[in-house]
Amino acid sequence: MNAADNAFILVSAALVMFMTPGLALFYAGLVRSKNVLGTIMQSFIMLGLVSVIWAVVGYSLAFGTDIGGVIGGLNFSFLNGVGMDVVNSPASNLPHMTFMIFQCMFAVITPALITGAFAERMKFGAFMVFAILWVILVYCPMAHWVWGGGWMGEMGALDFAGGAVVHMSSGAAALAAALCLGPRKGYGKEPIIPHNLPMTVTGAAILWFGWFGFNAGSALAADGLAASAFVATHMAAAAAALSWIVVEWMHHGKPTTLGAASGVLAGLVAITPAAGFVGPMSAIIIGLAAGVICYLGVLLKSKLGYDDSLDVVGIHGIGGTWGAFATGLFASVGAEGLFFGNPAQLWIQVVSIVATWLFCFIMSYALFKIVDAIIGLRVDPESEESGLDVSEHSETGYQL
Repeated sequence: MNAADNAFILVSAALVMFMTPGLALFYAGLVRSKNVLGTIMQSFIMLGLVSVIWAVVGYSLAFGTDIGGVIGGLNFSFLNGVGMDVVNSPASNLPHMTFMIFQCMFAVITPALITGAFAERMKFGAFMVFAILWVILVYCPMAHWVWGGGWMGEMGALDFAGGAVVHMSSGAAALAAALCLGPRKGYGKEPIIPHNLPMTVTGAAILWFGWFGFNAGSALAADGLAASAFVATHMAAAAAALSWIVVEWMHHGKPTTLGAASGVLAGLVAITPAAGFVGPMSAIIIGLAAGVICYLGVLLKSKLGYDDSLDVVGIHGIGGTWGAFATGLFASVGAEGLFFGNPAQLWIQVVSIVATWLFCFIMSYALFKIVDAIIGLRVDPESEESGLDVSEHSETGYQL
């Protein structure tokens, strides 16, 4: 065990944990005031639900003994054999328990990301059932494919910190959610505007802060690679914030605070798969492109007619896809992409992108339909009108 690495990864795990409450604030500021607590709850409760699933069976399915390149075995169920030393640890420099809890925080935030797609209209109980099924049947296989010895990692797909595992998977599920639940009441006919943008910017700042644990921590050591990933993460986020507001300025006539926050998130998403494989200048290019691509991606929902309430598809789905593709172009640290002499890497990245979208969308769509058939996905019109805070939780966010 390396004590410095252990300390660094434990702090990184804490940073990733903090991202989920940050996401709760980011999303909550974007909904109407009658849904602020319901939106926060959907993210916050994942810290409880997914952590327990991860300890009981999720970690084993993701990182247990490989079964056919598809899923992990049950040898680590109930954290059996996951101890305070490096025995059986996927990272030989870290206690097995440190690696497990770091990966747990990734599993926690991923289903929370999906909630932005169905904000203001899904039953809390239905979401809880969906989340249980989705983590076990979608997230864990994806984590195994990429990081746990599965076929995608063996193929050579590069995903440093979760472009496919976290962002494309949640983006594909978000698209399935928007299609299964349909638009919010009044969507496209009456103004549905964010109720608290300072809350959203606060959430974006927490996400930016936590993302250093997300990406730099994925080096799994306190070394130069962690520093490189840290710098790439920051530069991509900074560049995307600028490019988003520039294209927004050109398109709408004014730059917005929400645009700056969305741009930061787009850059962070896009650099996630590439963070440990690219240098700072490549990261800036990836970020600049992400701001423009994700801005255009957000515009797609009005063109195509689906109500992705808080732009999960446009930012996480499309941003993660661009990031995975860009990794195949710009990789130069520990692997080479197209621009550094290895065109085969780009093809591998494309295969991984297509496989991720197909698997995660089809599985998520099926799970939404199953939950809908059993208990129903959507609150009734009266509950939607009164707001989820009152109808689902008997609370109000503000006493004015």
